[in-house]
Formats: sequence, C-alpha cells, structure tokens
Amino acid sequence: MNAQAAAIETVAGVANLGKYYGAGEQRVVALHDVSVGVGRGQFTAIMGPSGSGKSTLMHVMAGLDTPSAGQVWLGGDEISGLGDAELTKLRRRRIGFIFQAFNLVPTLDVRGNIMLPFQLDGKKPSLQEMAWIDALLNQLGLASRLDHRPHELSGGQQQRVAIARALATKPDVIFADEPTGALDSRTGREVLKLLRSAVTNSGQSIVMVTHDPIAASYADRIVFLGDGQIVADRGPMTAEEISATMLNLEGHAA
Repeated sequence: MNAQAAAIETVAGVANLGKYYGAGEQRVVALHDVSVGVGRGQFTAIMGPSGSGKSTLMHVMAGLDTPSAGQVWLGGDEISGLGDAELTKLRRRRIGFIFQAFNLVPTLDVRGNIMLPFQLDGKKPSLQEMAWIDALLNQLGLASRLDHRPHELSGGQQQRVAIARALATKPDVIFADEPTGALDSRTGREVLKLLRSAVTNSGQSIVMVTHDPIAASYADRIVFLGDGQIVADRGPMTAEEISATMLNLEGHAA
C-alpha cells in the first residue's frame, strides 16, 4: 500500500479488503481481497451490478462500516483499527459526503446546513474558510437562498446545498452515493458538472458510487466490481463504452 500511495499519492484506499456477513454456511461475501487506491485530485466512479459490493466498498473506505479483513487508509493513516469516537472525528474533519437523499437537516436553513460540519466539530470557520464558502455559494447559485429551508428548495437546489456542505471544509476526499439518483436527467447533469468542476478547478478528490453510465462518464477513472471483487479498472470512458462494459460483466455473471 505504501508503494502504491507513493506512486499515485492516494488520498484513500483499501488493501486486501474483505467484508463478510454471517458465519459458516450462512456466510455472505460482500467483498473479497479488494485492493484499490484513490488518487488526489481524481474523480473515481465505482460501478457494478446490483449486489456487486460497490456501496459496501464505499462505506468501508469512508469509515462508515468496518472491514472483516484487510486495511483501510485515509492518506497515510491506517483507520481500520479506530474506535467509533475516533472514526466520527476523522469523518467530520477529513471526509465529505453527498447522498442520493440529500440528507439535509429540515429545521436548518441553507446557511445552517452548510455550516453544520463546523458546528459539529466545535469550531468557527476562519476568514479564509468563510471566503471559500462565499465563493462556493456564488458558484452554486445559492447566495440568494441562504435563509430558505430544504422544503422550500427544488431537488437540484437541495443537492447543491449538500455539495456545498461537503466542499465547505475542503475534505481530503468526498464520497458520493448515487448523487443524481433522485434528480431528473437535466438537473442530474448540472450536478455532475459541478462535481467535475470541483475536481478540475479545485483539485478535489471524489469517489462516486453510481449505476448510471452517463454519471460515470464524468469520471477520470472507473472501477468495476463483480461478485465482491474488482473486475476492471479503466480510465475515462464514454457512456456507451461504460454501458457495453456493464452488459459484458453482467453477461459473464449470468
């Protein structure tokens, strides 16, 4: 893992990762001997058929779930042995999350939702951080919506708030779980362009789980899973090439 991290400067990764549920004949293998690193400033998509282990991989990499075997790294820190309190602090300070269901706090306005990571960490944003947040709000078209609560926003606006919240603390890596799944196609593409811009213009590192070939076509790299293992690791691909690869994988699985 260290050699791999040195070669591509990984911001997150797993080595010989296994995730199992149950025991004996009842044991279910979600992931088996998976090793992968995510490069700094890289947009990585994780794809695979339903049940392939893609969401499990993201959850373990993000410290939301624990591995049954192997190691999990965030930068140069091995995190698989950390306790709940340490993991919570680490996620708060070094990881950003974007979910399909937005996961905004309904009683907070846009400003409150974006500032939530700072409040949870018991700190006040610095002047530099406030300048960054103001720039984000302008870029995402949210500056005039700061006093609105989630129910007063469209789905696309809510997802933009979630993106601003994830980017506000400049985390080492952002994990996005089907970020366009609840959006119509036009709004979904706007959100994907914003994520792509965060990578290209700000050097943000993003790991996105998706089943959508169009969404994955915005990524620099696409990792395909099948039956809990990596079956292909590719560079940029068109939506058509991704669809063909997925059909091929599902054909082999059948």
